[in-house]
Amino acid sequence: MQIGQFEISEPVPELKNTVAFAMLKPWIDVGRVGSLALNKLESHFDAKELTSLSTPGMYFDFTRYRPRLVMSGNERILSVPNTVIRHAHDYENDRSMLFLHIREPHMAGEDYASSISELLTHFKVKEYCRIGGMYDSVPHSRKLIVTGSLTDEQYILAGELITSRSSKYTGPTSIVNLVGEQIAAQNCNVTSLMVHMPQYAKLEADQMGVSRLLECICAIHNIDNSLAENSLGEGQYKEIDKAVAENPEIQLLIKQLEAYYDRSHDPNGNATSSEQSNLSPEIESFLNEMGEQFNQK
Repeated sequence: MQIGQFEISEPVPELKNTVAFAMLKPWIDVGRVGSLALNKLESHFDAKELTSLSTPGMYFDFTRYRPRLVMSGNERILSVPNTVIRHAHDYENDRSMLFLHIREPHMAGEDYASSISELLTHFKVKEYCRIGGMYDSVPHSRKLIVTGSLTDEQYILAGELITSRSSKYTGPTSIVNLVGEQIAAQNCNVTSLMVHMPQYAKLEADQMGVSRLLECICAIHNIDNSLAENSLGEGQYKEIDKAVAENPEIQLLIKQLEAYYDRSHDPNGNATSSEQSNLSPEIESFLNEMGEQFNQK
């Protein structure tokens, strides 16, 4: 079966009460938190591949997303970058799940977004939840902030795990946002969860960010919260503590970020009015410079 640019092998699985979790790289996959969170969910639910783009070269520039030679047994094969969608069934809650590993397109973006929307519409997806991570002016020594756009019921389920913060961002964004607009018109709930991670400590795989993201997903979607186990993240952040101890400038920065964080959030994790005033340009500049130095260590 062909849906847009996605070819689905027969027999096409029957999905019901479907929730779709999507991450977009490279825009909002810093620290690979979106990718790793999806991978853990897929492993937990024993997900199987549903489909990928029939001709990814229609949308991706392969001088920017590089194909790779990988070993499969004793054979060397070419792995071509693609957008991959997997599916699983959540037997405890009797619902289907889709997991979308979406890449930012370099061309024909409207057609690309429409193909994804058509697939979600075909399977009558009830919720399209975008997950990911971004760098922010936050200290690693405090609980990582997760912001999101949820239904009223989900906000209640999330409780103190989610920080209430409305986005006022304007500027460059992804054409993939068309997917949300198109399926929202089909009465699908479009939600999002974004974990905010310390800008001065850019980890290749931020396990604390993954844990915080999964903690919120599990609470909202009634999934076993053991999936959000965070010992790896705690170990990583202890290593940051050791690195910070050798750098007085970053120590000073973190103290300033901690003070800002504590002023900006009440005990329930909600943003206060003081959050509306941003850090000074001097601190922002210092933050960027220290981040570059920290990552060279």
